[in-house]
Amino acid sequence: MAATCTCCGNGLDRIMNIRFERPEDADAIHALTWAAFEPMPYSNNTEARIVRDLRASGDLAISLVGEEGEEIIGHIAFSPITIGGVEDGWYGLGPISVKPERQRQGIGRALILKGLDLLRERDATGCALIGNPSVYRGVGFESDGRLTYGDLETRYVQRIVFKGPPPSGALKFSSAFDE
Repeated sequence: MAATCTCCGNGLDRIMNIRFERPEDADAIHALTWAAFEPMPYSNNTEARIVRDLRASGDLAISLVGEEGEEIIGHIAFSPITIGGVEDGWYGLGPISVKPERQRQGIGRALILKGLDLLRERDATGCALIGNPSVYRGVGFESDGRLTYGDLETRYVQRIVFKGPPPSGALKFSSAFDE
């Protein structure tokens, strides 16, 4: 699977190829994820390890890279989750990483939309994430306060329902997310 996306950055149109990760991409994804999250004040710098652990445990259900030429400039991971202790075709989005100097240029959005399309093709029930509502609302995520994640404010616990009723309960991500 490969798809192209035109992303705008600083007035320049660029073509990004979106494809599934390959085994030889692991180190580049690790370095990209580290670089993307290292300066973020909300990060505890575990995101690169999480991606490696998801891959090692077999929980990395969808792993996409965005590349220009031979350079990986973005990555997104999706893994199975439970809600209220029930496995029901739900996936978690994250981590998502974009090369720091390329952030806010539509790369992350393109990766999210492609990943959500692939989840729909797999007949997933929905997708959930922990994140800033102002960032993820634009791609269809919302919070109705019915999903929880520890003691985090429920507005940060968001979801997209592909089929069935909106869920309620506590999100549980893969053990790769455990510290």
